[in-house]
Order: sequence, then structure tokens, then C-alpha cells
Amino acid sequence: MARRALITGVAGQDGSYLAELLLEKGYEVAGIVRGSPDGAYPNLDAIRDDIQLLQGDLLDQMTLLDAISRAQPDELYNLAATSFVPASWRQPVMTAQFTAVGVTSMLEAVRITKPGLRVYQASSSEIFGATTESPQTESTPFQAHNPYAVAKLYGHLMVAAYRDQYGIHASSGILYNHESPRRGPQFVTRKITRGAAAISLGLQDELRLGNLEATRDWSFAGDVAEAMWLMLQQDDGGDYVVCSGVSRTVRELVEAAFGLLDLDVERHVVVDPAFVRPLDPVPLVGDPSKARDQLGWRPRTDFDSMIAAMVESDLRELQEP
Repeated sequence: MARRALITGVAGQDGSYLAELLLEKGYEVAGIVRGSPDGAYPNLDAIRDDIQLLQGDLLDQMTLLDAISRAQPDELYNLAATSFVPASWRQPVMTAQFTAVGVTSMLEAVRITKPGLRVYQASSSEIFGATTESPQTESTPFQAHNPYAVAKLYGHLMVAAYRDQYGIHASSGILYNHESPRRGPQFVTRKITRGAAAISLGLQDELRLGNLEATRDWSFAGDVAEAMWLMLQQDDGGDYVVCSGVSRTVRELVEAAFGLLDLDVERHVVVDPAFVRPLDPVPLVGDPSKARDQLGWRPRTDFDSMIAAMVESDLRELQEP
């Protein structure tokens, strides 16, 4: 009998890659969406006929209980959350309700209906905040310093609390930046690849960015989805840093994207003070040793291939009638 999985946030970047991975592994996949199950979800176009969509909301526990009852999953992946840090300052209360309290609602639904269900929670490297330790590991002290990070930390700690108190098989993936052609246009990676594509097509002449020396640890979202699945195949739940382990600057990303299209970075890229934020005290880069040693997980897609796929996708989109 096929294993069954339920994914919250299934229509997002990570949810869609995870759904595809699970289908390839022979799972029956159901996903929760906040809108109508009959709505348009472009990331799911290739697999729409192969998955079941259920309407639900992390803030409405009855809909979670109903979704679990209908899907009867063996594994639950909670990927639903607000994911854009600047927006969390504009909507801090909503961020707390959805990204923090919503996790508790989900855990309670599991405890009430199916305590043997294996649970994955999408945590974030943002919980480390303005850390002075680099690279960061699972034991690095948390210093969350924006509403999104604080909400994610609440969810992260609540997963650990339910794991300890009730014995629930629950794991948190402390995810660093992970990208793909499905990444939202408000994120800097997509802003860069789409900007490069638009400049090469003559649709714009410049790209305005913040500090080009800011560093991040970037991986491919499809690879990260595999780490999520591997966590729930272990005998016990746990927390895992998931990343490439390589720190790169925004400038490197720009050069990679623009280089693919033979564009001059100095001519087209403008550093706009409005986008400049203070540099982090130390490079934000993770140590994925635990995921490598315990899960057998390694990134399969290199940085340049990931950026190339994003640029090619943006070129296609911008050329569509």
C-alpha cells in the first residue's frame, strides 16, 4: 500500500518540488491550499491531476483536523508560512499568528487525531539572527531579530517541545536560502535573474540592488525537498541544518547571472541606498555536517546550474506573448 503524505503550502516553491519528489517515490500526495482547490496554482501545473488539493488554514484548526482525517497521511510536511522577511515588519501580528501560532495549531491537530504521524517543520536560518558564530550548526545560539525570525523560532522550539513532551516524530529543517525558477519575484535572487533577462531583451536598462557584498548560503530548492523527506525516514525526529555550506556574495550571484548573457555588471547594476542594509556581523553560512552524516544528504545541483536554470526560465517568461 502506498504511503500517504499531506503538505501544507503545497502550491509554493518548496511544496511543489516536494510533491513532485514524493510522487516519484510512489506516495499518494494531498496538499492544503488556503484558496479554492479549483484555483490556479502554476507551480503545480505539471502534477495537478496527480495530487489531491484540500482547502485549509493553519489558523483554523478544524480545517486541519478535517484535512488530516480526509488524507489519512503517514507524513505531514508543514511548509506554509509567510516567507519574506521585509513583509514581516509590515505585518508582524499576522506573521506571528500564521508562522508561530499556526505551528502549534498543526501540532495540536496531530496530537489529537494521529500522534503517530511523522511531522516535518520548515524552520529557517533566520532564527540565528545576528549571530557571531560562523558557520552555524544545530547548536548555534538563537538570536532572532525580526518578526519573521521570531515567529520561526517559536515554531522551531514548539516542535522540539512536542517531540519531548508527547514523543511525536517531529523534525525541523533549519533551511538556508534555497532558490529555483519558482522563487517569488520579490526575493533578491529572482530579482537579479529576472533583471538580467529583461536587460538582455531590451526591456530595461538597469537593475537597482542593495549591498553587493552581503553574503548568503544558497542551495537549490529541489535538493532541499529531498532533505525534508529524508528527515522523516529516520528512526527519531531531530533538527538539521540544510544548506550548501558555501558562503557567496550577492555580487557573485549578479556576476553569474549577467555572465550567462554577456552583460556588463558595472554598466547595468546600480547600488541603491534605499536597498542597502547593514552587513551581518559574520558570514551567514551553515554547516550541513549532521544532514550529511545522519541523513546521507548532499546538494546535487551546483550554484551555477541553479542560476542558469533561473535565468533561462525568466527569459522564456519574458518572451511569452
